[in-house]
Amino acid sequence: MKKENKSSVIHGLSLAGETDIYLFREGSHCRLYNFLGAHRMAHEGKDGVLFAVWAPNAAEVSVMGDFNAWNRDSHKLAPRWDSSGIWEGFVPGVHNWSSYKYSITTVTRETLDKGDPFAFLWETPPDTASKICPDTSFKWSDSEWISSRGEKNALSSPQSIYEMHAGSWRRTEKNEYLSWLGLAEELPPYLVENGFTHVEFLPVMEHPFYGSWGYQTTGYFAPTARYGSPDDFRKLIDSLHKAGIGVILDWVPSHFPADAFGLAKFDGTALFEHEDPRKGFHPDWKSCIFNYGRNEVRSFLLSSAHFWLDMYHVDGLRVDAVASMLYLDYSRKKGEWIPNRYGGKENIEAIDFLKKLNETIYMEYPDVQVTAEESTSWPMVSRPTWLGGLGFGFKWNMGWMNDILQYMSKDPVFRQYHHNKLTFGMWYAYSESFVLPLSHDEVVYGKGSLWGKMPGDSWQKAANLRLLFGWMMGHPGKKLLFMGDEFGQEREWDHNISLDWHVLGDDLHKGILLWFKDVNNFYKKTPQLWEQDYDPAGFEWIDSGDLSSSVVSFLRRSKNGNETIFIGNFTPVIRNRYRIGVPRNTVWREALNSDSSLYGGSNIGNLGEIKAEKISFHGRQYSIEATLPPLSCLVLLPEETDQKI
Repeated sequence: MKKENKSSVIHGLSLAGETDIYLFREGSHCRLYNFLGAHRMAHEGKDGVLFAVWAPNAAEVSVMGDFNAWNRDSHKLAPRWDSSGIWEGFVPGVHNWSSYKYSITTVTRETLDKGDPFAFLWETPPDTASKICPDTSFKWSDSEWISSRGEKNALSSPQSIYEMHAGSWRRTEKNEYLSWLGLAEELPPYLVENGFTHVEFLPVMEHPFYGSWGYQTTGYFAPTARYGSPDDFRKLIDSLHKAGIGVILDWVPSHFPADAFGLAKFDGTALFEHEDPRKGFHPDWKSCIFNYGRNEVRSFLLSSAHFWLDMYHVDGLRVDAVASMLYLDYSRKKGEWIPNRYGGKENIEAIDFLKKLNETIYMEYPDVQVTAEESTSWPMVSRPTWLGGLGFGFKWNMGWMNDILQYMSKDPVFRQYHHNKLTFGMWYAYSESFVLPLSHDEVVYGKGSLWGKMPGDSWQKAANLRLLFGWMMGHPGKKLLFMGDEFGQEREWDHNISLDWHVLGDDLHKGILLWFKDVNNFYKKTPQLWEQDYDPAGFEWIDSGDLSSSVVSFLRRSKNGNETIFIGNFTPVIRNRYRIGVPRNTVWREALNSDSSLYGGSNIGNLGEIKAEKISFHGRQYSIEATLPPLSCLVLLPEETDQKI
């Protein structure tokens, strides 16, 4: 029998069945958001909201908000009968958009005011209350995309990812954010024109500190209110899908901030985190580490991951800071960490969680991808769990990124002494399904911009950037570039202001963007460059050993045997009559030349084509004699190919 107390809270109502509670406590529930949090419903003719919150160690729990003048005593919730630790209560008359928090009395009689861990909407920061989110009335129009995205996300498909921070891509003249709706108008055509296949947003989940870029998450089920409503964010995703652009969200299950209104010490105890700071507190980020050994916490995180796939149609998740989850001694000195039950440094509970995460996602969404940002040599990150892997679809290739940026930052006269930085990545290129990331991490915290990393004067910086982008597009692996790098932003990224779009008034920067647009669109249309990304048959060195000239050449091959040749000249010296072996006796067309005057280069090249000769070289029966422009990337196609750019 339902009971109504004096405060008009009706107890005994619940959206959770026995199976829900069983799976929740087992650590395998992937849809907790269907019954925990605040849900609009009607009971006996009364409209209101059913509140449900997990706080097993609380002495009392009430809900307070603008509907009861923030009176912590007027609307008390009641614990469920099943000892699940869930407190529930139906409050009639609560309207959409109302702000609320849970008032939790601990066993020591301390009072805590907490936001709802399952809120679908929060107040706009710096305000910290949760809000009643109306049931969505959004009508999706992306069925065509959804039906084909399995092919678009496949390992054998082109993926060029634009990584971006929503609040600082473009801003108004008054330095105001673009809203989700503003981005829905401006972002899709920009991505399509410049050849991107996917966009990856830095965490959009609600976060109190704007300067964390979303990596200090408090609202694991809510897009930040800074840019608009949840349905506005759906509109952005829908617009991107209709333009043929996949959407990846950065997701942070590794740690959460210690803000008083958030998850930390939620019911007066270390509920979501570990009690011992050697396991529960992150020394680098000054944040709390999830307790992956607690089943209810595993269900919370699984539910968050599935929520964005279920409710927002996203096409993939990039899991942040996986290395910090895998190792108990991550960023800790001796004596500052606790070994696992076998005496090792591996976080067994986190490993099990990551495997479960990937298994559940790929079981229900085989057409999406989950990508690991994992910066160590942990084996088989992107291999199936049934083979002993972690089960991710992709892994960021941090080794390639570090090597290529160290190499490109060298004065060209010294590059010959660091040649292995250029070529070493191919030794392990097939050990994982790699994404090549030139991400936001490389243009913050005093690292400067990619432009700033390049040596030489402005002309050489621009030439080096064009060469870098050409090298990345030719190298096996999917591609990721942070916003602004595509046009050579000169200053380090600042989240408080817009990108420096005005530099496109300079011909060198305009040329960088045009080169990136052309080489990116060429990549997208050329099966040789992605069809066999993770098969050694798709790549072959022509010459990787010309250290003294700092010239490297290789070919990429499609499944049907079509080939594309890349030649990189990493010095500002023109190489005349430079001979390389080729696989066919034909005319090789100069499909792309990063030194073209179109891109701000010196316009040195091969008049569009080079005829092969029957002269053996590099172990091949035929060869060509090419002119290599300074600091350039040449892309050659055989004349008989039907490939166009």
